[in-house]
Amino acid sequence: MRLPRSFAGWTIAVFGILALALGLLGLVSPETLLVMLGFEVLDVRTAGDYTPVYMAASSMAAVNMGAYYVFAASADYTPFFRWTVPFRLVTFTVFTTLVVSGAAPAEFFGVGLWEGLGAVITGFALWREGNLLPSRQSATT
Repeated sequence: MRLPRSFAGWTIAVFGILALALGLLGLVSPETLLVMLGFEVLDVRTAGDYTPVYMAASSMAAVNMGAYYVFAASADYTPFFRWTVPFRLVTFTVFTTLVVSGAAPAEFFGVGLWEGLGAVITGFALWREGNLLPSRQSATT
């Protein structure tokens, strides 16, 4: 595995490492992650409460996503970098809306901010490197 070769690649690698680490934290200690996100940790769960299952599933998804990002950064796969920008901005919008509407605690805004700020930084890096939009030459080959 190689180190990223561009500023955009480094933004993707850092995001991937953080996603991987937080996903592992959620698998090992879901209560810790729930507290970080501002959710209540219950001592006793009632029948039908699938919070631990959801935490395991979303944490595993974060681990996988983190690995994808790290591998894409290592391969300097610029199309992947570009694809992440709009989708991370959508994630920012949805997560922020959950907080503003009162459906999620205020601490959860940090997740949206992490996504949105990361998307903007990656987009800026791609723009600065002249890679924000695919070139017509690479699109025809």
